Amino acid sequence: MKKSALITGITGQDGSYLAELLLKKGYTVHGLTRRSSTDVTSRISHILDKVNLIPGDLLDQPSLIEAIETSQPDEVYNLAAQSFVHTSWNQPVLTSEFTATGVTRVLEAIRKVRPKARFYQASSSEMFGKVQAVPQIESTPFYPRSPYGVAKLYGHWITVNYRESFGMHATSGILFNHESPRRGLEFVTRKITYHVAMIKHGLMSELRLGNLDARRDWGFAGDYVEAMWLMLQQDTPEDFVISTNETHTVQEFVELAFARADLDWKKYVKFDDKFMRPAEVDLLIGDAAKAKKILNWEPKTSFKELVNMMVDGDLKIAEGIAKDRRG
Repeated sequence: MKKSALITGITGQDGSYLAELLLKKGYTVHGLTRRSSTDVTSRISHILDKVNLIPGDLLDQPSLIEAIETSQPDEVYNLAAQSFVHTSWNQPVLTSEFTATGVTRVLEAIRKVRPKARFYQASSSEMFGKVQAVPQIESTPFYPRSPYGVAKLYGHWITVNYRESFGMHATSGILFNHESPRRGLEFVTRKITYHVAMIKHGLMSELRLGNLDARRDWGFAGDYVEAMWLMLQQDTPEDFVISTNETHTVQEFVELAFARADLDWKKYVKFDDKFMRPAEVDLLIGDAAKAKKILNWEPKTSFKELVNMMVDGDLKIAEGIAKDRRG
């Protein structure tokens, strides 16, 4: 019997990699998509004919109930959110509606329509914020430092509550930063690699960044979606930190990215305080020992391989833009 999965946020970075993984495993894959006047399916264009898109919105309870009724999922992966930390300061209320209360709406829809379905919630290392211990593990106290981090913490705890209150197979993956060539341009890693490629092809002249000393635990999104799937294959629902157990500064990312394109980063990178956060998160590094022990999961892609992969992807894009401009 083919398993059915519903992915909210299927058109995002993680959703696209997860959809590919589930298709390879023989699932029927459904994806929740918000109505939009612009095409948002570019990340899944190569598998559009293999997935079933269902209109719906995390702000609209009836559409979520209908999506569960339509897809009859064995597994639900909630990856949809307002996921950009910087934007959460400008739109804190909207962020809380999507990223916090939206989780409750999905859980309620499952509880009422498909209570035996297994649920995955995309939690975030931003919940640790002003870190209370290094490295961070599942039991490390949370101290979020942005509306996004606070909203994610609500989503995390409401998932725990539904698991404990209603006996649902509900799991949170506390994922540390995970990147790919499909990352949105607003995120610092992709902003860096895209600018490197554009500078290499003479299409831009500089890269403006905020805090170069911020340290993050960066992994490859394609590795991390496998951990999501593994969590829902367990008999007992538990929460897991997913990370590389390494930390690198933004400056290290910059140095590797420019080196990949044979450029001297110091000639092009300029500091701009408008990219500083109101409350900075200085150091995030996770310890994924529990995931290794129980899920038998480990990251396969090194930090350098990740940076090179992203730069190579953007060099191809920039090359195409340069050709178009030349006519």
